[in-house]
Amino acid sequence: MRTIFLLIIVSCSFAYAQPVQKSVEDKNLSLSQRFQEMKAAAQTFKDYKVIKESTLDKVWSITNDSINMKEHQLKEAKSEIITLRGELETNRNSIKVQQAYIQDFVYDSTHITVLGIPFSKAFFILLTAVVIGGLSFVISIYFARVKVLNRLVKEKALIADSISHELEDFKKKAMEKQTKLSRELQNERNKWQDYRKI
Repeated sequence: MRTIFLLIIVSCSFAYAQPVQKSVEDKNLSLSQRFQEMKAAAQTFKDYKVIKESTLDKVWSITNDSINMKEHQLKEAKSEIITLRGELETNRNSIKVQQAYIQDFVYDSTHITVLGIPFSKAFFILLTAVVIGGLSFVISIYFARVKVLNRLVKEKALIADSISHELEDFKKKAMEKQTKLSRELQNERNKWQDYRKI
């Protein structure tokens, strides 16, 4: 009788060995699936499940490896986020500098400084017209100067247009980077929530 009982136990252990090994060796299974496989393949004794210690150790090792891998991926994602935040801050500072430069440029293009006193261009032209009306020699000198100033204003306007186009391109790229960063952050949050559910 005892021999028959031992044969039954041995045959049951061989029958359950294959599915238990599946929970350890199948790399395509998630941790939850591994647990279910191990639980389903375990022998039942009354209300208890009998699982070999070596199988438990292997599954525990796989679980630790999975957790360590997720933590490593999370650390890499955090470091990338920090890097991207640094780049974003650098880009913001660069935009602020460019905006200040553009404001100075716009002010310079609408105002002129004479003897340390800033004047609007309209007032300056009026003042120049009064001086030109009084002095014929001074008229020819100021006429040449107005021509030079007009040419400079056109050149500055062209430069301002080119800078504003570059600024718009930069803003678009920065917005795309920020959107991409937000998506990646949300993906990492989703992964983390999925991980926490496991």
